[in-house]
Amino acid sequence: MEYKKNEKVYDEKVLEIARVSRTVKGGKRISFRALVAIGDKNGRVGVSLGKGVEVATAIKKASNRAKKNIKNVKLNDNSSILREVTFSYGSSTVLLKPAPQGTSIIAGGVVRAISELAGIKNLVAKVYKSNNKKNTAYATIGALLQASKAGENGS
Repeated sequence: MEYKKNEKVYDEKVLEIARVSRTVKGGKRISFRALVAIGDKNGRVGVSLGKGVEVATAIKKASNRAKKNIKNVKLNDNSSILREVTFSYGSSTVLLKPAPQGTSIIAGGVVRAISELAGIKNLVAKVYKSNNKKNTAYATIGALLQASKAGENGS
């Protein structure tokens, strides 16, 4: 087996597949939109959307884009985030709280998937307002990055 240079192995999770259509002169054109999260379970995680005529094409495009959008998340000693943080994206608001050892991840769908891919083992989370999967996914990534930045400033 040959591996490409700088190719890292990431776990991949399809968060959502949506059938979308656009109206053209002859009727409706159907395509698919995939929301995919990838991570190495060691503090690196990425999320992206991909669109294609087939589901497999959409997933592949989303996965490739997510690899280009990888973000680093800092974790504390008990595999949790550094501090409590609230982040909004669109109309979705995500609250993430660090949790003590043994708590595991107490969070719903998208937040749980992204947290697991980032390597977080102890976390409490709540999604407010809209539970739209795309906005929730981007809000979760933003919250994880905000929590990571907190540690750099010494706060």
